[in-house]
Amino acid sequence: MKTKRITSLILALVLALSLCLTGCGSQGGDTQEPAGDSTGSDDAKYTVGICQLVQHAALDAATQGFQDKLTELIEADGGTVTFDVKNASGESANCASIINGFVSSGVDLILANATASLQAAQAGTTDIPILGTAVTDYGTALGIDDWTGTTGTNISGTADLAPLDQQAAMLNELFPDAKTVGLLYCSAEPNSQYQVDTVKAALEDLGYTCEYYAFSDSNDISSVVTNAVADSDVIYVPTD
Repeated sequence: MKTKRITSLILALVLALSLCLTGCGSQGGDTQEPAGDSTGSDDAKYTVGICQLVQHAALDAATQGFQDKLTELIEADGGTVTFDVKNASGESANCASIINGFVSSGVDLILANATASLQAAQAGTTDIPILGTAVTDYGTALGIDDWTGTTGTNISGTADLAPLDQQAAMLNELFPDAKTVGLLYCSAEPNSQYQVDTVKAALEDLGYTCEYYAFSDSNDISSVVTNAVADSDVIYVPTD
């Protein structure tokens, strides 16, 4: 009953967050119907493990917003929730260790904040419900080739993918006389690659010549940006 009830609360949370994000032009993850019933769960206690890839204002806000909303939902249902928040300090290997710790301790739910956290959670458990946030494209992140919008597994969540075709149209509106667009992206982040590949096709349809400028970590950014600025009329930077 406890697993079914938290699944219902989780999906209610996903729906609430998806509706909020949809208003901002983002897309949600799974949209399955709640598995549990609608009966109350007085005195139910839940533990949620949160794996955040790195300390960053946007990711911090996503974590805090999740905690606030889930606490509201569970307390309204008569229960209580405890959060175990871990930060991976930007290291994917730390994400795996954090997730393994959550699995060993038997948390009721895992929030994976950012792509590396989601990938570690996917590898770490097929039983504990997982929610993703600050993830651009779930098909890319989870290695699902025939992505339809639902994972069919224990994973759901919300996506922050921007409308890339509209961004290309905006670039064209703002810089109609430009000829070349430099696509700056992180080669170590699959969602970054996904975005520049997608926007490149849209920009080329509008007549622009696009060039990739990849970096693998923050140490490379300065030199890569210098090259991009020298050779481009406009620089495009994706969210990842």
